Amino acid sequence: MRTPLLVLMLAGSSCPAFASDRCVVPQADWRPVEELTAGLTANGWTISNVKTEDGCYEVYGHDKDGKRVEVFFDPATFEAVGSDD
Repeated sequence: MRTPLLVLMLAGSSCPAFASDRCVVPQADWRPVEELTAGLTANGWTISNVKTEDGCYEVYGHDKDGKRVEVFFDPATFEAVGSDD
C-alpha cells in the first residue's frame, strides 16, 4: 500500500460526512475494493458490507476495538474522508 492504512483511517476519523465533496476520483483510477477490505481486515476490522456512495467506498462493519462504523474512503488513496457515525 502507498501509505499505512491505519494512519489514513485515524487522519480521517474526525472529518464530517461530506463524501461527495471529497471523492472526486475518475472511476478508471479507483483501486479494487478487495484491496481496501484486505487492508482493513489486516488492521483488525470486521467488514459486513461495502458499497459505493457519492464516488466513495462506504464501509460498514466494526473497527479493531469492536465499535460499529460506517466510514467513507477515497477509492484511489483509501484515505478515510468521513463517516456516518
